[in-house]
Amino acid sequence: MKKEVSIIGVPMDLGQTRRGVDMGPSAIRYAGVVERIESLKYDVKDLGDIEIGRPKNVEVASENNLKNLKEVSEASEKLAEKVNDVIGSNRFPLVLGGDHSIAIGTLAGVASHYKNLGVIWYDAHGDLNTGDTSPSGNIHGMPLAVSLGIGDDKLTNIGSSLPKVKPENIVIIGARSLDEGEKELIRDKGIRVYTMHEIDRLGMTAVMEEAINYLSAKTDGVHLSLDLDGLDPNDAPGVGTPVIGGISYRESHLAMEMLAEADIITSAEFVEVNPILDEKNKTATVAVALIGSLFGEKLK
Repeated sequence: MKKEVSIIGVPMDLGQTRRGVDMGPSAIRYAGVVERIESLKYDVKDLGDIEIGRPKNVEVASENNLKNLKEVSEASEKLAEKVNDVIGSNRFPLVLGGDHSIAIGTLAGVASHYKNLGVIWYDAHGDLNTGDTSPSGNIHGMPLAVSLGIGDDKLTNIGSSLPKVKPENIVIIGARSLDEGEKELIRDKGIRVYTMHEIDRLGMTAVMEEAINYLSAKTDGVHLSLDLDGLDPNDAPGVGTPVIGGISYRESHLAMEMLAEADIITSAEFVEVNPILDEKNKTATVAVALIGSLFGEKLK
């Protein structure tokens, strides 16, 4: 992992309808993310926040069953450019959300630097919906589909018109809430998914070993997209779409530690921290602790 890290905040709350997640980057900073990474001997630059436009009607604006499409696409373009610049400067981009729609911009910025980008999607959800399959029209449930080149052109063409990632280079970890359209897409594209059933049955060590070996064999970079709702709500209560029965705090640390040891992660984002729904900034604190493990923090 590169020893130079650039932090980009994306105070996005337009990919869904529960207010407060736009304060996620501030909450993660307040929980000490910069100090945590610097203590591990990294050179850290905090580049501040991407500016997010505001629609007149946040909760009712809809186009092709996509809420706030214009604002999300514009913010994604800005983020893609910023991430592209960070990687072009030979630094590691660490993106702080904000709702998970920001992954559209992150992956658009990352993808141009790799021929076979891998993605670890650490999440309770598949985020593989489109305007046609989404029950809500919330774009935070669509970024992985968009990155596969599936969805509205205003989103899939960000950065370039090419798909940002191949389905065989994706590993979803922690899934336990998938819509029917997402299940169909997973089967059709052959996307590798480790649901909570596999994590419970195999154990997190085996799941991560398999995921790391699977991606290491065929990718030239791996992006980690970690949604805090991948964890159980007891450990990460401050998220907009909590799903009980999730990955534990300790299992998540193990996963991050194993990724650090494998040294395959070339970019990362931590998303969906909502301080309004949180308990004394607990979820942001968890995010910072997991970031520490990802960047190589050890007890001894």
